[in-house]
Amino acid sequence: MYTMNTGYFMDILKLQAYGKINLSLDVLRKREDGYHDVRMIMQTVRLHDTISMMRNSSPGITIETNLPFLPTNEHNLMHKAAKLIMDEFSINDGVKISLKKVIPVSGGMGGGSADAASVLFGMNRMFSLGLSDEELKKRGATIGADVPFCLCHGTALSEGFGEKLGKLPPLPDCHIVLARPGIPVSTRYVYEHLHVSELPPEAHPDIDSAINALCHGDLQELAGCAGNILETVTERENPVITDIKKIMCEHGSFLSLMSGSGPTVFGLFTDSEAADRCYRFFRYGNGRKIARQSYITSPWIQGPIT
Repeated sequence: MYTMNTGYFMDILKLQAYGKINLSLDVLRKREDGYHDVRMIMQTVRLHDTISMMRNSSPGITIETNLPFLPTNEHNLMHKAAKLIMDEFSINDGVKISLKKVIPVSGGMGGGSADAASVLFGMNRMFSLGLSDEELKKRGATIGADVPFCLCHGTALSEGFGEKLGKLPPLPDCHIVLARPGIPVSTRYVYEHLHVSELPPEAHPDIDSAINALCHGDLQELAGCAGNILETVTERENPVITDIKKIMCEHGSFLSLMSGSGPTVFGLFTDSEAADRCYRFFRYGNGRKIARQSYITSPWIQGPIT
């Protein structure tokens, strides 16, 4: 993060908002309030958006982005994050937010939540509010289930509807290839069509064994028990996800899963050359026919927003 301080308040902040993947994702039940109880292993990756924030004397929140189809009003999670802080602390100054979007939009990688988390962090820093990490997470949970995790980064067990976090041992060093097919996926639709009570026991990933694998630093053990129960909906209706997973495994990935509700698929590799070949296949080869976006990245080492 790069900052310029012009006195008690910071006038300008530049922040990086990091995406995430789900090393395993299970849904336990649908709650009476309409939410779902989840149990999932979250992992920050180094692929990130860049956010610039500028304080000005004119009231209000202004957002500009490099993608014209993104909302710049109250429907943007960054706007909700800034307004939440402004309303609570009676901030009269305005803020201008510029977003350079790189994380796939609506791709299951928590890009919107990461952007909102960075704005919460930035508002706290810019206006010297002194909120602790836990206080920011509580506010973040009112914006989106993934926002609290995006405020802490690293590797974590997420429970409840996503607001309960427990730190886990980091994912061992590896290479991550990401491929997002050009299909729309609605998270709401996926959860509405996930009938947990009707699924067989084997549809649920073994989260405890996956945690044990991380404790041992054993990637092969992780590959043997990881899974994403949301694939039972998204993958069933979008066979291209199955195709991408198969291609990644053929290129040497020891684990390939859909992230979140999709449609982005990730592959984990121990061989950097194999990962690069897979990435190039999707970016420049025949894989371009099924993947609109592709990236190669790595796990984020545990730590706070920077």
